Amino acid sequence: MASPKLNSLDLPGDPKDTRIVVAMSGGVDSSVVAGLLAREGYDVVGMTLQLYDHGEAIHRKGACCAGQDIHDARRVSEALGIPHYVLDYEDKFREQVINPFMDSYIAGETPIPCVACNQTVKFADLLSTAKELGAAALATGHYIRSHLADPATGRRALYRPRDHARDQSYFLFATTQEQVDYLRFPLGGLPKAETREIARDLGLVVAEKSDSQDICFVPQGRYSDIINKLQPQAATPGDIQHLDGRVLGRHDGIINYTIGQRRGIGVATGEPIYVVHLDAENARVIVGPKEALDTRTLYLRDVNWLGDGPMSDLPEEGMELFVKVRSTRPPMGAILYPADNKGRISVDIIGGEAGIANGQACVFYEDETEDTRVLGGGFIASSLREASIEADLDKLLSMPVSA
Repeated sequence: MASPKLNSLDLPGDPKDTRIVVAMSGGVDSSVVAGLLAREGYDVVGMTLQLYDHGEAIHRKGACCAGQDIHDARRVSEALGIPHYVLDYEDKFREQVINPFMDSYIAGETPIPCVACNQTVKFADLLSTAKELGAAALATGHYIRSHLADPATGRRALYRPRDHARDQSYFLFATTQEQVDYLRFPLGGLPKAETREIARDLGLVVAEKSDSQDICFVPQGRYSDIINKLQPQAATPGDIQHLDGRVLGRHDGIINYTIGQRRGIGVATGEPIYVVHLDAENARVIVGPKEALDTRTLYLRDVNWLGDGPMSDLPEEGMELFVKVRSTRPPMGAILYPADNKGRISVDIIGGEAGIANGQACVFYEDETEDTRVLGGGFIASSLREASIEADLDKLLSMPVSA
Protein backbone atom coordinates (compact mmCIF):
# COMPACT_ATOMS: atom_id res chain seq x y z
CA MET A 1 0.00 0.00 0.00
CA ALA A 2 1.42 3.35 -1.00
CA SER A 3 2.29 5.84 1.72
CA PRO A 4 -0.06 8.84 1.97
CA LYS A 5 1.12 11.97 0.19
CA LEU A 6 2.61 14.50 2.59
CA ASN A 7 1.90 18.21 2.52
CA SER A 8 4.47 21.00 2.88
CA LEU A 9 4.76 20.33 6.64
CA ASP A 10 5.47 16.62 6.12
CA LEU A 11 1.98 15.78 7.37
CA PRO A 12 -0.58 13.56 5.61
CA GLY A 13 -3.66 15.21 4.21
CA ASP A 14 -4.73 18.36 2.46
CA PRO A 15 -3.72 21.65 4.16
CA LYS A 16 -7.37 22.71 4.52
CA ASP A 17 -7.98 19.60 6.62
CA THR A 18 -4.86 20.14 8.73
CA ARG A 19 -5.03 22.32 11.83
CA ILE A 20 -1.80 24.05 12.81
CA VAL A 21 -1.32 26.13 15.95
CA VAL A 22 1.16 28.97 15.43
CA ALA A 23 2.94 30.44 18.47
CA MET A 24 2.63 34.17 17.73
CA SER A 25 4.89 36.50 19.69
CA GLY A 26 3.75 39.62 17.85
CA GLY A 27 7.02 39.86 15.96
CA VAL A 28 7.67 39.63 12.25
CA ASP A 29 8.96 36.03 12.27
CA SER A 30 6.00 34.26 13.85
CA SER A 31 3.60 36.54 11.98
CA VAL A 32 5.14 35.45 8.68
CA VAL A 33 4.80 31.80 9.71
CA ALA A 34 1.08 32.34 10.34
CA GLY A 35 0.75 34.23 7.06
CA LEU A 36 2.54 31.61 4.97
CA LEU A 37 0.53 28.73 6.40
CA ALA A 38 -2.75 30.60 6.07
CA ARG A 39 -1.89 31.39 2.44
CA GLU A 40 -1.26 27.70 1.79
CA GLY A 41 -4.73 26.95 3.10
CA TYR A 42 -3.97 25.36 6.47
CA ASP A 43 -6.48 25.66 9.30
CA VAL A 44 -4.32 28.09 11.30
CA VAL A 45 -4.94 29.05 14.92
CA GLY A 46 -2.76 31.79 16.41
CA MET A 47 -1.78 31.68 20.07
CA THR A 48 0.11 34.27 22.08
CA LEU A 49 1.46 33.73 25.56
CA GLN A 50 1.16 36.44 28.18
CA LEU A 51 4.25 35.65 30.21
CA TYR A 52 5.08 38.78 32.13
CA ASP A 53 3.32 41.87 33.50
CA HIS A 54 2.83 43.72 30.23
CA GLY A 55 1.67 46.78 32.15
CA GLU A 56 5.32 47.29 33.06
CA ALA A 57 6.69 46.26 29.70
CA ILE A 58 4.31 47.89 27.23
CA HIS A 59 6.59 50.87 26.54
CA ARG A 60 9.77 48.79 26.31
CA LYS A 61 11.19 48.39 22.86
CA GLY A 62 12.70 45.03 21.95
CA ALA A 63 11.12 42.75 24.55
CA CYS A 64 9.04 39.74 23.58
CA CYS A 65 5.51 38.99 24.77
CA ALA A 66 4.86 42.50 26.13
CA GLY A 67 1.48 44.23 25.85
CA GLN A 68 2.22 45.81 22.48
CA ASP A 69 3.31 42.45 21.14
CA ILE A 70 0.03 40.84 22.16
CA HIS A 71 -1.80 43.68 20.42
CA ASP A 72 0.32 43.22 17.28
CA ALA A 73 -0.31 39.47 17.19
CA ARG A 74 -4.03 40.11 17.44
CA ARG A 75 -3.93 42.66 14.59
CA VAL A 76 -1.97 40.26 12.36
CA SER A 77 -4.44 37.45 13.08
CA GLU A 78 -7.38 39.70 12.22
CA ALA A 79 -5.74 40.71 8.94
CA LEU A 80 -5.09 37.05 8.06
CA GLY A 81 -8.59 36.00 9.05
CA ILE A 82 -7.44 33.40 11.56
CA PRO A 83 -8.63 32.88 15.16
CA HIS A 84 -6.31 34.21 17.85
CA TYR A 85 -6.11 33.39 21.54
CA VAL A 86 -4.06 34.82 24.40
CA LEU A 87 -3.06 32.35 27.09
CA ASP A 88 -2.26 33.77 30.53
CA TYR A 89 0.88 31.86 31.51
CA GLU A 90 2.23 34.44 33.97
CA ASP A 91 2.04 32.07 36.96
CA LYS A 92 3.59 29.20 34.98
CA PHE A 93 6.30 31.52 33.66
CA ARG A 94 7.21 32.79 37.11
CA GLU A 95 7.32 29.28 38.55
CA GLN A 96 9.10 27.54 35.69
CA VAL A 97 11.35 30.29 34.31
CA ILE A 98 11.79 33.40 36.48
CA ASN A 99 12.22 31.69 39.86
CA PRO A 100 14.71 29.05 38.62
CA PHE A 101 16.57 31.81 36.77
CA MET A 102 16.95 33.85 39.96
CA ASP A 103 17.99 30.81 42.02
CA SER A 104 20.61 29.90 39.44
CA TYR A 105 21.98 33.43 39.18
CA ILE A 106 22.14 33.84 42.96
CA ALA A 107 24.08 30.56 43.08
CA GLY A 108 26.79 32.10 40.88
CA GLU A 109 25.68 30.53 37.60
CA THR A 110 24.90 32.17 34.26
CA PRO A 111 21.46 30.76 33.40
CA ILE A 112 19.74 30.91 30.02
CA PRO A 113 16.06 31.63 30.67
CA CYS A 114 15.12 31.38 27.00
CA VAL A 115 16.07 27.69 27.05
CA ALA A 116 13.96 27.13 30.16
CA CYS A 117 11.05 28.96 28.53
CA ASN A 118 11.27 26.73 25.46
CA GLN A 119 11.51 23.65 27.68
CA THR A 120 8.47 24.48 29.75
CA VAL A 121 5.78 27.00 28.84
CA LYS A 122 6.36 26.94 25.07
CA PHE A 123 7.21 23.37 24.13
CA ALA A 124 5.43 21.64 27.01
CA ASP A 125 2.40 23.65 28.14
CA LEU A 126 1.62 25.35 24.82
CA LEU A 127 2.35 22.17 22.89
CA SER A 128 -0.08 20.28 25.10
CA THR A 129 -2.76 22.92 24.49
CA ALA A 130 -2.17 22.66 20.73
CA LYS A 131 -2.76 18.90 20.88
CA GLU A 132 -5.94 19.42 22.90
CA LEU A 133 -7.20 21.65 20.07
CA GLY A 134 -6.63 18.84 17.60
CA ALA A 135 -3.66 20.49 15.89
CA ALA A 136 -1.41 18.25 13.82
CA ALA A 137 1.60 20.42 14.68
CA LEU A 138 2.79 23.50 16.54
CA ALA A 139 4.65 25.94 14.28
CA THR A 140 6.99 28.69 15.50
CA GLY A 141 9.12 31.45 14.02
CA HIS A 142 12.43 30.04 15.28
CA TYR A 143 15.34 29.92 12.87
CA ILE A 144 16.19 26.23 12.86
CA ARG A 145 15.39 23.48 10.37
CA SER A 146 13.78 20.11 10.95
CA HIS A 147 13.50 17.25 8.47
CA LEU A 148 12.13 13.75 8.48
CA ALA A 149 14.92 11.44 9.60
CA ASP A 150 12.76 8.32 9.39
CA PRO A 151 9.61 8.63 7.22
CA ALA A 152 8.37 5.26 8.44
CA THR A 153 8.13 6.41 12.07
CA GLY A 154 7.77 10.17 11.53
CA ARG A 155 10.95 10.76 13.54
CA ARG A 156 12.45 14.16 12.76
CA ALA A 157 15.90 15.69 13.26
CA LEU A 158 17.05 19.28 13.85
CA TYR A 159 19.59 21.14 11.72
CA ARG A 160 21.15 24.58 11.77
CA PRO A 161 19.21 27.16 9.72
CA ARG A 162 20.21 28.69 6.42
CA ASP A 163 20.71 32.10 8.06
CA HIS A 164 23.50 31.54 10.57
CA ALA A 165 23.21 35.09 11.85
CA ARG A 166 19.77 34.08 13.15
CA ASP A 167 20.71 30.55 14.29
CA GLN A 168 18.59 29.64 17.33
CA SER A 169 19.70 26.04 17.67
CA TYR A 170 21.68 26.94 20.81
CA PHE A 171 18.42 27.81 22.57
CA LEU A 172 16.55 24.73 21.32
CA PHE A 173 18.96 21.94 22.26
CA ALA A 174 16.71 20.80 25.12
CA THR A 175 13.78 20.09 22.79
CA THR A 176 12.89 16.44 23.32
CA GLN A 177 12.48 13.98 20.47
CA GLU A 178 8.71 13.85 21.06
CA GLN A 179 8.55 17.64 20.80
CA VAL A 180 10.79 17.73 17.71
CA ASP A 181 8.42 15.33 15.97
CA TYR A 182 5.44 17.63 16.64
CA LEU A 183 7.07 21.02 16.01
CA ARG A 184 7.51 22.76 12.67
CA PHE A 185 9.89 25.63 11.84
CA PRO A 186 8.90 27.08 8.44
CA LEU A 187 11.56 29.82 8.50
CA GLY A 188 14.57 27.51 8.87
CA GLY A 189 15.39 27.66 5.18
CA LEU A 190 14.96 31.43 4.80
CA PRO A 191 17.32 34.35 5.35
CA LYS A 192 15.91 37.04 7.63
CA ALA A 193 15.80 39.56 4.78
CA GLU A 194 13.49 37.28 2.81
CA THR A 195 11.24 36.85 5.86
CA ARG A 196 10.79 40.62 6.03
CA GLU A 197 10.09 40.78 2.32
CA ILE A 198 7.38 38.14 2.71
CA ALA A 199 5.89 40.19 5.56
CA ARG A 200 5.73 43.19 3.22
CA ASP A 201 4.17 41.09 0.44
CA LEU A 202 1.55 39.83 2.90
CA GLY A 203 0.87 43.40 4.04
CA LEU A 204 1.57 42.60 7.69
CA VAL A 205 1.59 45.59 10.04
CA VAL A 206 4.72 44.20 11.75
CA ALA A 207 6.80 44.02 8.57
CA GLU A 208 9.19 46.75 9.75
CA LYS A 209 8.97 45.98 13.48
CA SER A 210 12.32 45.77 15.30
CA ASP A 211 13.51 42.34 16.40
CA SER A 212 13.30 41.57 20.10
CA GLN A 213 16.63 41.90 21.88
CA ASP A 214 15.96 41.79 25.61
CA ILE A 215 14.79 38.84 27.63
CA CYS A 216 11.14 39.75 28.26
CA PHE A 217 11.44 40.10 32.03
CA VAL A 218 14.93 41.66 32.13
CA PRO A 219 14.88 45.41 31.38
CA GLN A 220 17.83 46.60 29.29
CA GLY A 221 19.44 43.18 29.66
CA ARG A 222 20.50 43.81 33.29
CA TYR A 223 19.93 40.53 35.09
CA SER A 224 20.74 42.02 38.49
CA ASP A 225 17.84 44.48 38.19
CA ILE A 226 15.14 41.81 38.25
CA ILE A 227 16.82 39.98 41.14
CA ASN A 228 17.17 43.18 43.17
CA LYS A 229 13.50 43.85 42.53
CA LEU A 230 12.13 40.41 43.38
CA GLN A 231 14.74 39.16 45.86
CA PRO A 232 16.56 42.22 47.26
CA GLN A 233 18.05 40.15 50.08
CA ALA A 234 20.10 38.21 47.51
CA ALA A 235 22.63 41.02 47.02
CA THR A 236 25.01 40.02 49.80
CA PRO A 237 28.24 42.09 50.00
CA GLY A 238 31.55 40.27 50.07
CA ASP A 239 35.23 40.24 49.16
CA ILE A 240 36.84 40.61 45.77
CA GLN A 241 39.77 38.25 46.11
CA HIS A 242 42.63 37.37 43.79
CA LEU A 243 43.56 33.76 43.06
CA ASP A 244 46.82 34.37 44.90
CA GLY A 245 44.88 35.11 48.09
CA ARG A 246 45.00 38.93 48.13
CA VAL A 247 41.76 40.66 49.12
CA LEU A 248 41.50 43.52 46.63
CA GLY A 249 38.27 45.14 47.71
CA ARG A 250 34.56 44.67 48.38
CA HIS A 251 31.49 44.20 46.20
CA ASP A 252 27.74 44.68 46.62
CA GLY A 253 26.68 41.19 45.51
CA ILE A 254 27.92 38.46 43.16
CA ILE A 255 24.75 38.93 41.11
CA ASN A 256 26.49 41.98 39.61
CA TYR A 257 29.31 39.86 38.12
CA THR A 258 29.75 37.23 35.43
CA ILE A 259 32.55 34.81 34.61
CA GLY A 260 35.03 36.37 32.18
CA GLN A 261 34.09 39.95 33.10
CA ARG A 262 36.95 42.45 32.94
CA ARG A 263 35.38 45.90 33.07
CA GLY A 264 33.49 47.25 36.04
CA ILE A 265 34.95 44.86 38.60
CA GLY A 266 35.51 47.76 40.99
CA VAL A 267 39.19 47.36 41.88
CA ALA A 268 42.42 48.57 40.30
CA THR A 269 45.53 46.38 40.36
CA GLY A 270 47.71 47.81 37.61
CA GLU A 271 47.30 44.59 35.65
CA PRO A 272 44.36 43.13 33.69
CA ILE A 273 42.16 40.95 35.89
CA TYR A 274 39.07 38.94 35.10
CA VAL A 275 36.29 37.34 37.11
CA VAL A 276 37.27 33.65 37.18
CA HIS A 277 34.92 32.24 39.83
CA LEU A 278 31.85 33.25 41.83
CA ASP A 279 31.89 31.72 45.31
CA ALA A 280 28.19 32.02 46.15
CA GLU A 281 28.51 30.21 49.49
CA ASN A 282 30.94 32.80 50.81
CA ALA A 283 29.81 35.76 48.66
CA ARG A 284 33.25 36.06 47.06
CA VAL A 285 34.14 37.33 43.61
CA ILE A 286 37.41 35.62 42.69
CA VAL A 287 39.55 37.29 40.05
CA GLY A 288 42.77 36.42 38.27
CA PRO A 289 44.74 36.68 35.01
CA LYS A 290 43.21 35.89 31.64
CA GLU A 291 44.85 32.48 31.44
CA ALA A 292 42.88 31.45 34.53
CA LEU A 293 39.78 31.40 32.32
CA ASP A 294 41.09 28.74 29.94
CA THR A 295 38.90 25.64 30.14
CA ARG A 296 39.03 22.30 28.37
CA THR A 297 36.80 19.81 30.24
CA LEU A 298 33.11 20.37 30.98
CA TYR A 299 30.78 18.26 33.11
CA LEU A 300 27.14 18.46 32.05
CA ARG A 301 23.77 18.03 33.71
CA ASP A 302 20.27 17.60 32.27
CA VAL A 303 21.66 16.29 28.98
CA ASN A 304 19.18 15.94 26.11
CA TRP A 305 20.33 13.55 23.40
CA LEU A 306 18.89 13.80 19.88
CA GLY A 307 21.40 11.57 18.12
CA ASP A 308 20.77 8.12 16.69
CA GLY A 309 20.63 5.41 19.33
CA PRO A 310 20.93 5.91 23.10
CA MET A 311 23.80 7.83 24.71
CA SER A 312 24.71 4.68 26.60
CA ASP A 313 25.98 3.30 23.28
CA LEU A 314 28.70 5.95 23.06
CA PRO A 315 32.17 4.34 23.03
CA GLU A 316 34.28 4.68 26.17
CA GLU A 317 36.89 6.59 24.17
CA GLY A 318 34.23 9.15 23.36
CA MET A 319 32.54 10.47 20.24
CA GLU A 320 34.03 13.22 18.12
CA LEU A 321 31.61 16.02 17.37
CA PHE A 322 31.37 19.81 17.56
CA VAL A 323 29.96 21.99 20.34
CA LYS A 324 28.90 25.56 21.01
CA VAL A 325 29.20 27.00 24.51
CA ARG A 326 28.01 30.45 23.41
CA SER A 327 25.18 31.23 21.04
CA THR A 328 27.29 33.63 18.98
CA ARG A 329 30.33 31.37 18.50
CA PRO A 330 30.80 28.83 15.70
CA PRO A 331 30.89 25.14 16.67
CA MET A 332 34.24 23.89 18.00
CA GLY A 333 35.78 20.43 17.83
CA ALA A 334 35.17 18.34 20.93
CA ILE A 335 34.86 14.81 22.31
CA LEU A 336 31.69 13.71 24.12
CA TYR A 337 32.12 10.98 26.72
CA PRO A 338 29.43 8.69 28.16
CA ALA A 339 28.60 8.83 31.86
CA ASP A 340 31.52 7.94 34.15
CA ASN A 341 31.29 5.90 37.38
CA LYS A 342 29.88 9.00 39.08
CA GLY A 343 27.18 9.38 36.45
CA ARG A 344 28.81 12.49 34.96
CA ILE A 345 28.66 13.14 31.21
CA SER A 346 31.65 15.17 30.08
CA VAL A 347 32.97 17.02 27.05
CA ASP A 348 36.58 17.82 26.18
CA ILE A 349 36.91 20.92 24.00
CA ILE A 350 39.88 20.11 21.78
CA GLY A 351 41.14 23.68 21.42
CA GLY A 352 39.96 24.86 24.83
CA GLU A 353 37.74 27.85 25.52
CA ALA A 354 37.90 30.82 27.88
CA GLY A 355 35.37 32.21 30.32
CA ILE A 356 32.95 29.31 30.55
CA ALA A 357 30.36 29.69 33.32
CA ASN A 358 28.24 27.12 35.08
CA GLY A 359 24.63 27.25 33.92
CA GLN A 360 25.50 27.96 30.30
CA ALA A 361 24.63 25.47 27.58
CA CYS A 362 26.93 23.13 25.72
CA VAL A 363 25.18 22.23 22.47
CA PHE A 364 26.21 19.25 20.32
CA TYR A 365 26.51 19.29 16.52
CA GLU A 366 27.34 16.43 14.17
CA ASP A 367 30.07 18.32 12.32
CA GLU A 368 31.19 21.84 11.40
CA THR A 369 29.33 22.14 8.10
CA GLU A 370 26.83 24.94 7.64
CA ASP A 371 23.79 22.66 7.65
CA THR A 372 24.95 20.30 10.38
CA ARG A 373 22.57 18.28 12.50
CA VAL A 374 21.86 19.27 16.12
CA LEU A 375 22.54 16.32 18.43
CA GLY A 376 21.25 17.85 21.68
CA GLY A 377 23.28 19.24 24.55
CA GLY A 378 23.31 19.91 28.26
CA PHE A 379 23.86 22.55 30.92
CA ILE A 380 27.38 23.09 32.29
CA ALA A 381 27.47 21.90 35.89
CA SER A 382 31.21 22.37 36.39
CA SER A 383 34.43 22.68 34.43
CA LEU A 384 38.13 22.03 34.77
CA ARG A 385 40.88 24.54 34.07
CA GLU A 386 44.61 23.95 33.81
CA ALA A 387 45.85 21.90 36.79
CA SER A 388 47.79 24.70 38.52
CA ILE A 389 44.81 27.07 38.27
CA GLU A 390 42.50 24.42 39.70
CA ALA A 391 44.95 23.89 42.57
CA ASP A 392 45.07 27.63 43.33
CA LEU A 393 41.29 27.86 43.22
CA ASP A 394 40.80 24.81 45.46
CA LYS A 395 43.28 26.25 47.96
CA LEU A 396 41.49 29.60 47.99
CA LEU A 397 38.04 28.06 48.40
CA SER A 398 39.25 26.09 51.41
CA MET A 399 40.54 29.22 53.15
CA PRO A 400 38.37 30.89 55.81
CA VAL A 401 36.60 34.06 54.70
CA SER A 402 37.31 37.31 56.52
CA ALA A 403 34.47 38.65 58.65
